[in-house]
Amino acid sequence: MSLFTEVPQAAPVAVFKLTADFREDKHPSKVNLGVGAYRTDECQPWVLPVVRKVEQLIANNHSLNHEYLPILGLPEFRASASKIALGEDSPAIKENRVGGVQSLGGTGALRIGAEFLRRWYNGKNNTATPIYVSAPTWENHNAVFSDAGFTDVRPYRYWDAENRGLALAGFLEDLENAPEYSVFLLHACAHNPTGTDPTPDEWKQIAEIMERKKLFAFFDSAYQGFASGDLQKDAWAVRYFVSKGFELFCAQSFSKNFGLYNERVGNLTIVAKDSDNASRILSQMEKIVRTIWSNPPSQGARIVATTLTTPELFAEWKDNVKTMADRVLLMRSQLKAKLQALGTPGTWEHITQQIGMFSFTGLNPNQVGYLIKEKHVYLMASGRINMCGLTTKNLDYVAESIHETVTKIQ
Repeated sequence: MSLFTEVPQAAPVAVFKLTADFREDKHPSKVNLGVGAYRTDECQPWVLPVVRKVEQLIANNHSLNHEYLPILGLPEFRASASKIALGEDSPAIKENRVGGVQSLGGTGALRIGAEFLRRWYNGKNNTATPIYVSAPTWENHNAVFSDAGFTDVRPYRYWDAENRGLALAGFLEDLENAPEYSVFLLHACAHNPTGTDPTPDEWKQIAEIMERKKLFAFFDSAYQGFASGDLQKDAWAVRYFVSKGFELFCAQSFSKNFGLYNERVGNLTIVAKDSDNASRILSQMEKIVRTIWSNPPSQGARIVATTLTTPELFAEWKDNVKTMADRVLLMRSQLKAKLQALGTPGTWEHITQQIGMFSFTGLNPNQVGYLIKEKHVYLMASGRINMCGLTTKNLDYVAESIHETVTKIQ
C-alpha cells in the first residue's frame, strides 16, 4: 500500500479545466472566452514587438550571465516597477520609503505580502487578522491568504448584480463595520472578474473610511496600462492612497501588460512610513523569499527593466499596450451594439461601462451551461468572459448565441 493512499484527488483549477474541455471539443464554431490572456483578432497569443526587440538585445549582450540575482531581485527591475506604480515624481520614492521585491508573478507578490503580514502585522504571527476580499474576486485571492495561515478571510460587498455595477453603499458599510487593522485586498484597476472599478470620487470615499478605521490597503495591480491604455489613469487609486499617507502594499504583475505570462514577472511594491521602516520590512522580506524561491529568475525582469528604463523602448511599449487595450475596447462596443441590435432581453450597457480584459456578463450558471453545451461557447460559471476571446470573425456567432440563451434559459 502506498504511503499516499489517503491523499484525496483535488478538484481541477476551473479556468484550466475549461481550456482543456475547449481543446477536446471538435465543433467548428467553438469559442473560448475563458482564458485569462490576450489574443489577437486571429485568436492567437501576441508577443509584443518591443519584447521581441529586447529579447534580441539581451541575447546579444555578452556581458550578461546566469549568476544568481540578489534575493530581493534585479535592482533596476524593482526600482522601475515601483516607479511605474507610484509615478515618476512620487514623494514616497523621493523620501526613500519605497521598496520593491521581485516575485514570481503577481501571485508571488501576493503570497510574500500575505506571509509578511501574518508574521509582522497587527502583532506577531497574528493569524486572526481579518482579511477582506471583494465579492466576487479572483479565485486565487482567498487561497493565497488562507495558505499563508490567515484563518478569517471574509468577503466585502462589491458587485451589484441587479444593476450590474459597483455596490458602493454595501462596500462602504463593510469598511465601516470592519475591525480596526483589518486588511482589505483592493483591485487597483480592471477588477477581476467584474471589470467594474470605483470612480476617483468613490475611491476617495473608500480611502477616507480606511484611514479613519485604520484599515490596511493591499492593492493587486495586474492590468496597469492594459485596462484603459493609460498607465497614469490605471494607477490613480494606488497613487491617491500614497498621497494620503497610507502605508501599503501593491502586488504588480507584468503578465498582461508585457505579455510575459510564462516568465512569471511580478513585484511587490512596499510603501512605508519612512526609510527606516522600509529597510526593516525589506530585511524580513529577504528572509521570507529565501525559504520560498530563494532567488528570482532574470529573463523576464531584464526584459521589463530594459524596456522601462530606455526612453525609446518605453514609448514603444506604451504603444503596444494601447494596441491591446484598444482592441478590448472595440470588442466591448461591438458586442454591446450587436446584442442591442438583436433585441436581446435585459440591459447590456455594463459591457462598455466595465474595463479591462474581463466582462461580468450577468449570465447565470444555467445560461452558462447552455452556452457551453449547446453553442460551444466556453466561459466561466460566474458569467465572466475574456473580451480578448472575441474577434471580428466570431463576434456575431457569440452575440447570437448569447441572445438565444438569454431568450430560452432563465
